[in-house]
Amino acid sequence: MYEYLNGLIVDINPGYIVIDVSGVGYLVHTADPYRFDVDDQKNVKVYIYQAISDSAQTLYGFYTREDKSIFEKLLSVSGIGPKNALAILAGNDPKSLLNAINNENVTYLTKFPGVGKKTAKQIILDLKGKIDDLAPSIFDDFNDEISEQVVDNTENQEMTDTLQALEALGYTKRDVEKVKKELSKHDKMTTDEYLSQGLKLLTQY
Repeated sequence: MYEYLNGLIVDINPGYIVIDVSGVGYLVHTADPYRFDVDDQKNVKVYIYQAISDSAQTLYGFYTREDKSIFEKLLSVSGIGPKNALAILAGNDPKSLLNAINNENVTYLTKFPGVGKKTAKQIILDLKGKIDDLAPSIFDDFNDEISEQVVDNTENQEMTDTLQALEALGYTKRDVEKVKKELSKHDKMTTDEYLSQGLKLLTQY
């Protein structure tokens, strides 16, 4: 089993990154690929979870050890698979997730793709009070308010990548179109910022 990979990020796509470790390129699925940057000079440590099935061996990557731990906790819940867990983690907002679990907020949890009421209740039952210590302080200032100044609704690559990333996480085209309309009201942002804001909007609908 892998604990982490330490190498160069050579490619970023809506659903995954490619990390080059000593000349070998590893395709790694991750909740938010745009938290990483392509850099052929600086090695990056990516924490890894390896899922093995009869038909495939799949790598899932995480920016922090805490992210990986929360992912593993989510996988322990009946009805939650890797894709569901990635979608839940994608918002980079563990505080809201922990609050939803500890306050038994079923409505919040069912906003994520593939999570129905039964699965949401199971998440609460299995994880309430059990992942509080895993919320990393690094996210304390992550959710700063973003300016809502209306700008030109011209398509840009960051927006395109964001919408593709949301679809890769399992959100419907209808939801993605609603998010696009709202995101277009903001100043132009990085893909990571667009994605974070889009995921916040999706949990509010």
